[in-house]
Amino acid sequence: MSITVGIDLGTTNSVVAVVGDDGRPHILEHKGERIIPSVVAVTEGGELLVGEEARNYLLVDPDNAVRSVKRSMGSDRRFTLQGKSYSPQQISALILRKMRTVAEAALGEPVRRAVITVPAYFTDQQRIATKEAGELAGLEVVRIINEPTAAALAYSAGRDIGQKVLVYDLGGGTFDVSLVQIDGSMVEVLATAGNNHLGGDDFDQRLVDQVVDNFRRRHQIDLRADSHDQSSRLVLAKLLMTAEEVKKRLSDFPVASFHQPFIITKDGTPYHIEEEIARHRFEEVIGDLIKETLTCVDQVLRDAKCRPRQIDKILLVGGSTRIPYVRKRLTEHLYQEPFGEINPDECVALGAAVQAAIIDERKVDAILVDVTAHSLGIATAAIVAPGRVVDDVYSVIIPRNTVIPTEKAEMYETLHDNQKAVEIPVYQGEEPVASQNELLGEFTLEGLPLRPAGEVKIQVNFAMDVNGILQVTARELTTGKAAEITVRDMRRKMDSYKKAEEEAAISSFWGDEMVEVMEEMDEMAKTKALLERARELLAHVSGEKADEVQSLIAEIDAILKEDEPDLESLGDLEDELLDMLEEIDEDEGEDSQQRK
Repeated sequence: MSITVGIDLGTTNSVVAVVGDDGRPHILEHKGERIIPSVVAVTEGGELLVGEEARNYLLVDPDNAVRSVKRSMGSDRRFTLQGKSYSPQQISALILRKMRTVAEAALGEPVRRAVITVPAYFTDQQRIATKEAGELAGLEVVRIINEPTAAALAYSAGRDIGQKVLVYDLGGGTFDVSLVQIDGSMVEVLATAGNNHLGGDDFDQRLVDQVVDNFRRRHQIDLRADSHDQSSRLVLAKLLMTAEEVKKRLSDFPVASFHQPFIITKDGTPYHIEEEIARHRFEEVIGDLIKETLTCVDQVLRDAKCRPRQIDKILLVGGSTRIPYVRKRLTEHLYQEPFGEINPDECVALGAAVQAAIIDERKVDAILVDVTAHSLGIATAAIVAPGRVVDDVYSVIIPRNTVIPTEKAEMYETLHDNQKAVEIPVYQGEEPVASQNELLGEFTLEGLPLRPAGEVKIQVNFAMDVNGILQVTARELTTGKAAEITVRDMRRKMDSYKKAEEEAAISSFWGDEMVEVMEEMDEMAKTKALLERARELLAHVSGEKADEVQSLIAEIDAILKEDEPDLESLGDLEDELLDMLEEIDEDEGEDSQQRK
């Protein structure tokens, strides 16, 4: 019997996952494809495009591309691609076939069985249509499960817990909320509510509406003038794509640029769209839609006869839950912060993989997600009354339990007239008083324009990579002057120490027959120690040397991930990296002598 995979057939993106031999569910990818856009297109030459290629083609020929087909599942709607008519099931089948191909390439074996997820609020007709789509894709759909249930499975896998969990699922085109009781391996849905036509697509449309209205007021040109005209449909397709990217940037940055050059030519004059969208304005535009989701939350709690304080955890599912305003409103509404240690884009597919493994009677273990253990931010000052300034205020930029890698930014302004510079201390911790947290480092941004207090805007950007290295950049927006600091997250060292202790505790159990294996493990340990040293030195170098070191680290990491590592190539790369590190050490020694 072939392995059963789990597929999240999403409105915006689709994901496929499987439980590996280690008992842990993980996402399957092929040639860098991990999350596949749920877009289908057919070119003029008859070539089928699915995924990123189809998404790009949407900007060229929107009449022969289909997106968000999930919203039409169970309906009689037809889609025309290059003159041929297709049902929603057929379009979805093409996406599922793509997911099957990705899985087969990653697993190296045929895939014939799948668990497919659907919104909890899907009707029977929509569920049947989804099953039909799977069958058209050549899959035996062994189970259709609700997306909130799948998310709860992903959360509960490997955890022996008894908790009441609210699953808030806000995706690209649909919204679900379910109250779930988890008792050990049992996941029971107590109540559910939702809206099959509310999601990120609606947020994108709200942004487009705002930009189009502003454009009409500015130029007396209505970009919506003729929806039956092909050029008008192409314009709107481009605007929707740009709106989606702006929406994503606003999740991490306070301001984003809505940039669309040469959007239209009128009477020989080309027109462009260049508009700054502030996060607070975006929040105002989507506020009533978020309120609708909270109405559904209240309905679920009433149906389950549950008070907010009886909820043990709030799980966020779907890419739209990355919007900070969603998290803020939920926190205010339910008096607790959502749980952030499950990837909202992937947890449904991971849960489907858990269900698939249960059906296959395979071992299931916990999901491990790397997150920031502490909040990260800077010390600021605030004017609380005329003439009264409170300093040492901790401004969090990356909240604790944020899944890494991540990048976020906030906007600040000068406190004094003609302020020439700002000191930026970087902290980690949860205390509201900055100095009561752990100081990670500090740096200065100089050369600020001489202007009245509050007029100079400074954007502070925090970027943490998968290796726990934090890069902090401060940039003055009018002049572009910038300063930065790189901070090494010491938490990873603690993880390495713990692992070493555990290995030492069991080393006495190895027999003589394991000597060869242990020697190989010792070599790998040396390699990892070399990589650890290289990453530490990266914080002290820049320019070409930093790029060379980073490149060597990436090459070595890639070899270590192979099932059968090329030891000869590994040795050559290690020698090259070691030479580079010794050169950096010598340079630092010379610099130190000169400073003395």
